[in-house]
Amino acid sequence: MLTVVPDRFALAFRAGQSPETPLTQYILALDQGTTSSRAILFDRAGLPVASCQREYPQYFPQPGWVEHDPLDIWHSQLACAREALAQAGIQAAQLAAIGIANQRETTLLWDRVSGEPVANAIVWQDRRTAGACDRLREAGKAAFIQQRSGLELDAYFSATKLQWLLNHVPGARSRAEKGELAFGTVDSWLVWRLCGRHVTDTSNAARTMLFNIHALAWDDDLLALFDIPRALLPEVVPSAGVVGLAAEEWFGHAIPIAGIAGDQQAATFGQACHRKGLVKNTYGTGCFMLMHAGDSAPVSRKRLLATVGWTVAGRTDYLLEGSVFMGGATVQWLRDGLGIIRQSHEVEALATSVPDSGGVMLVPAFTGLGAPHWDPYARGTILGMTRGTGAAHIARAAVEAIAYQSAELLAAMQKDAACAVTELRADGGAARNDLLMQFQADLLGVEVVRPRVTETTALGAAYLAGLACGYWESLEAIEAQWQVERRYTPGMDAGRRAELLARWARAVAHARSWATPEE
Repeated sequence: MLTVVPDRFALAFRAGQSPETPLTQYILALDQGTTSSRAILFDRAGLPVASCQREYPQYFPQPGWVEHDPLDIWHSQLACAREALAQAGIQAAQLAAIGIANQRETTLLWDRVSGEPVANAIVWQDRRTAGACDRLREAGKAAFIQQRSGLELDAYFSATKLQWLLNHVPGARSRAEKGELAFGTVDSWLVWRLCGRHVTDTSNAARTMLFNIHALAWDDDLLALFDIPRALLPEVVPSAGVVGLAAEEWFGHAIPIAGIAGDQQAATFGQACHRKGLVKNTYGTGCFMLMHAGDSAPVSRKRLLATVGWTVAGRTDYLLEGSVFMGGATVQWLRDGLGIIRQSHEVEALATSVPDSGGVMLVPAFTGLGAPHWDPYARGTILGMTRGTGAAHIARAAVEAIAYQSAELLAAMQKDAACAVTELRADGGAARNDLLMQFQADLLGVEVVRPRVTETTALGAAYLAGLACGYWESLEAIEAQWQVERRYTPGMDAGRRAELLARWARAVAHARSWATPEE
């Protein structure tokens, strides 16, 4: 049994408290996502006690560009945390620790003295640096980047986004070289704001395309390739371990920040996928499928990603990952772009009002295609419409598109891992959509399992923080808490499954390479 020794910083903090103070009743998880910030309080059983969620603005200054105001991220996350505590009637002194899960790859740059951002954050969905990636690919650098970082050469990751900021924000490069600026992904930004330290954990560092996943260190050759000054970079820390105390001004009491992980690694941890071969898929803004690959970095032959899962108690676990850029964001497009639903949850009722999509296929390549295609020039496409096509058919095609994209990922993953997957653990907001879950099981031909707690991203962050401070004693204790809420058993025959997947492949072929590098 792996027993995690409580971090000495946490022990020292707790030792100075009165034994009458109920310090270890709850863990506060901050789940900072692409379209909203959330805060969830968890108890010792790993069950949510209170939660708060707030959406914040998205900015699209040019086609293919996606930005956030870093201060919107910070203020929405702080407000959620305070509201969750107030909702539960819990004082900050009752918190054992804070865990942070965050949207990954999104790139921020701020002033080390004032703490103010020097530009908007460039979001992971942003495609403005696709051309820069093309030039590196033409120069023969893709294989080298993949070998060191485990990642595909793509605008999805942080390196070219940071390079763009340094080259386009007036004075940024010279200031960075002088050590006046700090780079970070969202975890770094939140920790900086909460306690003033400049850190990131191994799981987030592994998503920058600047980190050597084998040496677990920033890579000088990658830094040179992307022309990134080392002075910008945060210190890399374990995923479970106290990095500092959230200042008393934020919650009325200093609280250890004890867990950090990228949202998908946190969700994998929260789904108790702690052993090689277990797979989960998070149905959020995007869809992210991850398989536990053991304690050494895997090599993908199907253009999947090798990435750090987490570092806990001196051990680093690795994952094999495939990403769908437009998952729940496709439903948001139905709401905000087409206006055929008023709220995202209405999509299931609309989609189930027809028996099928009427032959309509929607390929939601609004920001290109992720694994296994990695085509930044693909664009959203709707095929198969007739005069009989209505809003319900388009809604159903949108829901089914999420499952089709995820089915491609699992097929590639099983070939890479040379093993058969017997179940898929599902989480995220869209995992509550019964139509989607059943169609996913039908397309995969394996059971889809929804856990009792579907907010596993926040739960994973809580578990990492709790392990660091002794709130939970071991991985086995966490695994014992994982409970199934519902299983979806495949009911589609193999012939129909093959027919649908072939039609999807035809639709994807029409969407690919639509835009040009100049667009």
